[in-house]
This record gives sequence, structure tokens and C-alpha cells, in this order.
Amino acid sequence: MQNVYTVAQVNSYIKNMFTQDFMLQSLFVKGEVSNCKYHSSGHIYFTLKDEKGTISCVMFSGNRNGLTFRMAEGQQVVVRGTVDVYERDGKYQLYAKEIRQDGAGALYERFERLKAELEERGMFAVEYKQPIPRYISRLGVVTAQTGAAVRDIIQIASRRNPYVQIILYPAIVQGDMAVQSIVNGIHAMEHYGVDTIIVGRGGGSIEDLWAFNEEAVAQAIFDCPIPIISAVGHETDTTIADFVADLRAPTPSAAAELAVYDMEQLTERMSEYAYTMQHLCRNRISRYRNRLEHYRMQMKYLSPANQIREKRTYMMKLEEMVQGCMEHNLSKKRHQLALYIEQMKGLSPLEKLNQGYAYAADGQGRTVNRIGQVKPADELHVYVKDGIIHTKVLSSQKMPELK
Repeated sequence: MQNVYTVAQVNSYIKNMFTQDFMLQSLFVKGEVSNCKYHSSGHIYFTLKDEKGTISCVMFSGNRNGLTFRMAEGQQVVVRGTVDVYERDGKYQLYAKEIRQDGAGALYERFERLKAELEERGMFAVEYKQPIPRYISRLGVVTAQTGAAVRDIIQIASRRNPYVQIILYPAIVQGDMAVQSIVNGIHAMEHYGVDTIIVGRGGGSIEDLWAFNEEAVAQAIFDCPIPIISAVGHETDTTIADFVADLRAPTPSAAAELAVYDMEQLTERMSEYAYTMQHLCRNRISRYRNRLEHYRMQMKYLSPANQIREKRTYMMKLEEMVQGCMEHNLSKKRHQLALYIEQMKGLSPLEKLNQGYAYAADGQGRTVNRIGQVKPADELHVYVKDGIIHTKVLSSQKMPELK
């Protein structure tokens, strides 16, 4: 089975390799200072860069005694130190023992003086910055007609919005004629009446970018009535033009993205707005329809015709109730009458006759119910079920009393 090592073992091995390399233990490195930070502990962290690469650096507080100037962005310096590996992060860096300014130090001092002067004159003030238009139709570009900067700007701007007209002023961006060429380019864009201007170039040393640190260029940018985006060098490069311009872009590509709105994004947003608007309209229409239906039902209920129908229905119900009560009472009374009839039948003499009984009456129609009321030869009328029998008394006999 193959050997498996830990990360710490690998980092320790690499550190030993760096330690055993005699050249890395003491060497001089020349470059431009970038991302310089003075830590509260006294250490200085910064990056050295040139046109082809960068290296992380640190100067510990114990080695700062020989540092005769304050380090800042853009300075050209020569650093003496040791290249070693920081085991925890597995990264190598330059541990500075001594730092001195290179020949570009004078340029940087000149840069700082002009920056302080223009800032005092108010040319960097926020209140003078013009807003960049969100939607433009004409974009002015002041840069070299060859190089990556103009290609990136044209490619990105055309991709984001193919309807934007790009007007290029082929300026000289380096050398003795660069300052006047850049100023002329800005004035030319004012004449063309573009919506936004991008002024810039690709990366380089402080000497290569110096035309954008001249007062004439700064004044032309400040006086321009058209919003200007500066796009000089790489993200770590800073020039006077960046401070004066209405907006600074870290790179020319980023400047094109800031100046030209993405039409695809706009189309998507408009589609979202249209969907949202339709949804809101449908909801509102539905809500109003429900409200209208509610009002319609209310009007239908409160209308005179509906009130008449309601009252008529109510009267019909009352009529049915009265009729029902009457029928109930009549039925009850009929039942009582039937009971009374049955009771009367039980008391009726005729009913008794129907059951086989008879009764007798004398010639005067008086009922005979005792033998003492008649004597022999008296005429009697005997009432039976189907008629009257006329008879005479032959004799009478008293019934024995029941005990």
C-alpha cells in the first residue's frame, strides 16, 4: 500500500525544501507595492507585483527600524528578505528584512503631491460626481485602438446591448504625447454628444500609467459635462483620473459592464414585471367581480320587486299556516262531534228500538212505564224499530221486585 501523508507533513516537507535552498534565504526582489496594510501589531502586510505576477510579503515589527518611509500603493520598492513557507496555510511568502524605494519613488511622491492638491481644490468631492445613465444609446471610448482594453470593452458592451453605438477615439495612452491625446479624446466625445465616456487603458507600471496622473487630464475629466468612467490598469492600479472621474472601474471590462445595461437582464426583468402586472390585474379584476356580484346580490335582495316577492312568499306561508290551523281545528271539532254523536246515539230512544227494545204510549201520547197507568181495554201504541203497533190492554201483571 502507498504511503499516505498528512497535510501538515507535506507542508513541513516543502518548508524544509525552501529552507535548504540557499538562494531563497537572502535575495532582493523588485516590484510595485499593492494591498499594503499596517497591522495594529506593528507588522506590515503587502504584495509585490509586476506585469507578470505577484508575491505576498510581510515585514515584522522587529525589522521596521530600517524603514525610512511609509509604504503606500503604487510605490516601486526593492525588498531584501527570505522566501519561506507558512506551514499553517501552506503558502509561501517573502519575509522582508529591508525595504528601500526604487527609482519610481520620486514619481509616487509627485503623485501624492498632485493628489493632495487636487483634493484640496475639491476635484474629488462627491457632490461633483455625475450619475452614470442607466440606459445609454451612445458610448464614447477614449483609449488605444489596439490592445486588450478596447477589445474587452467592445466585446462586453456589444454582448450586453448590441444596439449601443460605440464611438472610439484612438488616443495615445503612453509617452510624451499621451496627455494631450487623452484630453483631445475627451473633448471629441463632448462634441459627439455621447451618453457616457470610458477613459482608460490596460495595466502597466507607474511610468506606463503616468499620463492618467497628469493635472491636464484630471482637469479635462472634471470639466467634462458627460459622465466619465475611469478604467486604468488592473484592479490594484490607482491613478488621479480614478479619483476625479464620476465612477472608477477596476478594469476596462468592468467599465463596459458599468456603462452598458445588460439587455438580456432587462428583458427578463420586463418579463417578470409583465407577469407580475398580469397577476395583479387578474387578482384585482377577480376581486372587483366578487365585489360586484356581492353588490348585485344585495341589490337583488333589496329591490322593490324582490321585497314584494319576499312579502308575498311570507303571506303565502301565513295563509298556509292559517289554513293548516283551521283544518286542524275543524278536524278536532269533527272528532269531538263524532264523539258527541256516538254519545247521543247511546242515549237516543230510536237507537234502543234498533237494539230490540220498544216503548208504549197511551192514547194521549204519554209514555206508559208502570202497570198502574193502564187498565183493561185501554188502547196503547207500541213503538218498535220499524213502526207503531196499536193494541189494547187485556190484563196487567206486576213483576216481582229484584233484590
